Amino acid sequence: MKIEHVALFCESQEKSDRFYGDLLGLKKTGMKSVPADLMNQLFGIRTPYTICNYATDTCNLEIFIGSRPFSYPVGIEHLCLNVGKRKPFLERCRRLGVKILQIPKPDGTDLIFITDFDENRFEIKGD
Repeated sequence: MKIEHVALFCESQEKSDRFYGDLLGLKKTGMKSVPADLMNQLFGIRTPYTICNYATDTCNLEIFIGSRPFSYPVGIEHLCLNVGKRKPFLERCRRLGVKILQIPKPDGTDLIFITDFDENRFEIKGD
């Protein structure tokens, strides 16, 4: 298993660039928009966000730019894990009673998140 990325909220692009770029020395590797309907499906947030990625060879941070929803505590939004073979991993999740959120994407793949027994969220990637 490998940690693919850690997701965090940041109020503004300027603050994000100052902290993750200027202070930590991470390279900005890309940005993408997440529409409000997908944010609602994933996180129960009815607001569009921009995601800014910062990385090194061994570290990848996914920063959601915008106000943190009042219902979200400060801290890590989710960890993204590459579990290798997703199908057997998800079968184990079902057997253990782990909540699975599976959202079909237009390209035919799925976004998959699981929630542990303490409500921590994990994005699941793999084959």
